Amino acid sequence: MSVQHFLSLMDLSPATLDSILERAVELKEMRQSGTDWGLLAGKTLAMVFDKSSTRTRVSFEAGMAQLGGSALFLSPDATQQARGEPAEDAARVLSSMVDAIMVRTYAHETLESYAQASSVPVINGLTDRLHPCQLLADLLTWRELRGGIQGTQVAFVGDGNNMCRSYVNAARQFDFSLRIATPADYTPGEEWLNCAPDQVQWHEDPGVAVADAQLVVTDVWASMGQEDEHSDRCQVFEPYQVNAELMARATPDALFMHCLPAHRGEEVTAEVIDGPQSVVWQEAENRLHAQKALLEFLLT
Repeated sequence: MSVQHFLSLMDLSPATLDSILERAVELKEMRQSGTDWGLLAGKTLAMVFDKSSTRTRVSFEAGMAQLGGSALFLSPDATQQARGEPAEDAARVLSSMVDAIMVRTYAHETLESYAQASSVPVINGLTDRLHPCQLLADLLTWRELRGGIQGTQVAFVGDGNNMCRSYVNAARQFDFSLRIATPADYTPGEEWLNCAPDQVQWHEDPGVAVADAQLVVTDVWASMGQEDEHSDRCQVFEPYQVNAELMARATPDALFMHCLPAHRGEEVTAEVIDGPQSVVWQEAENRLHAQKALLEFLLT
């Protein structure tokens, strides 16, 4: 039997993704009522971190504990990665000892190498290409507040990065309309813009993208590994700041999401992220519940 990995939203069917979100709602209710589900007792998750993290580490580690399992934090300087051990070798060894591997790294190809060599499920905790676990949290948040997202108008504003590309996949899987607003040199790429022409549109003008949107999403302008570009990127992306004026072009009840950490005064103003339309704290918490449902699905 082949191993089910989660490297992208496209790895699972829309029906399966929907069932994971439904289960996340149940697990969140159980957590809030003080009833944790120990279905993963005796299971171990190895967490491989090439990139630092707050939400990814805490949500996976706490999630495994709440499900009765355990998690191992593996940083590059604490493993043989620091001495050049290939990802394939590490995957073969780890998968002989643990029940799943979560990888948070730079190159998506590194994640794929883990998956190709692993005999247990590999989960994408973030790569430079995609961040599917964050999308599960975003979609769970929308479901709690608005219901089904099918047919919804979503706007992503800023850099055509891993979050933007993950929203493209989400639009394909959950059948909503996505308008992307980025500078011309910072789109997610022709491959991503053309893969779902009925659902995904690109606009250079953020005002056009946000017009009548029911959900507005942004992310930092310079991701990890792009720190030396920060100053230049701030100049290029300044017209793409999500502020009150831009949010006013969305529907009056539009929600605002951001995967965090946020840089107030850059990609978003404090007025927006700390305002009544922002659901970023619920969104952040939902990393825990969505990933618990994902772990339960992959490991049982």
